[in-house]
Amino acid sequence: MIADDHPLFRGALREAVTGLPEGVDCTEAGSFDEVVALLEKGGEFDLVLLDLSMPGARGFSGLMYLRAQYPGVPVTVVSANDDPAAIRRCMDFGASGFIPKTLGVDGMRNAISRILSGDVWTPPDVDLAAGSDAEAAELMARMASLTPQQVRVLMMLSEGLLNKQIAYQLGVSEATVKAHVSAILQKLGVESRTQAVIAAAKIEAGQWPQGAAAEG
Repeated sequence: MIADDHPLFRGALREAVTGLPEGVDCTEAGSFDEVVALLEKGGEFDLVLLDLSMPGARGFSGLMYLRAQYPGVPVTVVSANDDPAAIRRCMDFGASGFIPKTLGVDGMRNAISRILSGDVWTPPDVDLAAGSDAEAAELMARMASLTPQQVRVLMMLSEGLLNKQIAYQLGVSEATVKAHVSAILQKLGVESRTQAVIAAAKIEAGQWPQGAAAEG
């Protein structure tokens, strides 16, 4: 599955994938809701090529959700953000590879072929061993402890949706949403919805606060 909201780039990825000697069938999704809908239909996907930023997902939330909800489906991030710290975070959250959008079609085809054969592929000049600091690691571990549904709720909180709007979109009661929000606050070690959203944004932007656990 090619998941990207830019049709032109989906076309470039499709060109890379369809040129593989293995012979690969492609499905495209332009929003995160489309990604989830395709997976929930029970489609058998060998790989999801996921843009980090598209309607319905921002930062690492989409990757976190897919890895938690569909652990058997490999996800490779394809992004214009090729900052080494961002690449390391993607791999920490369970990506099977990271392909920069600056790669040419041939480079993408080679990377995708390697990943489909079971390898992990990242740009060769990125040192994945360079660890993040203790605060960053703690905040990422807290984020990784969220259930798939809690990740979806946090994504919607980040979009500014109210409890009743989240309940409607997820097809659950407001009481269920409130319970999810309470669990999110507890797991992230914060006291308010706003602090939870800030914590999620810091994961995305790579800005680590002093006392992340206390202040969110």
